[in-house]
Amino acid sequence: MKGNITISEGALAAILGLAAHEVPGVLGMSPAGIRDSISRILGRAEASEGVTVKPDPSAPGKYQADLYVVVAFGSRIPTVVDGIAERVHWAAKSLAGAQLSSVRIHVVGVSRG
Repeated sequence: MKGNITISEGALAAILGLAAHEVPGVLGMSPAGIRDSISRILGRAEASEGVTVKPDPSAPGKYQADLYVVVAFGSRIPTVVDGIAERVHWAAKSLAGAQLSSVRIHVVGVSRG
């Protein structure tokens, strides 16, 4: 029996965040907004930290994603960003059955990790 499966934006954000962490050169995520910042201050880390997902108003059924990442010093940033984009698109489609119309990756820091 087939039915409709609905995935929340929060669950999709968590999947994308975990997928981004798998890319070599990604050290972590940076708070994407005030909610993430408060959670970090309170000591609650979440898989969706550093990821925002929202429906794309111009493409019904698709989502826009923004990821805020910290990369390892010495990594080729364009290579890391390409890897994140590829992994995130794969994870959205394969693991969540969702399509992304856009993925914006914001490198907000570089660290020796």
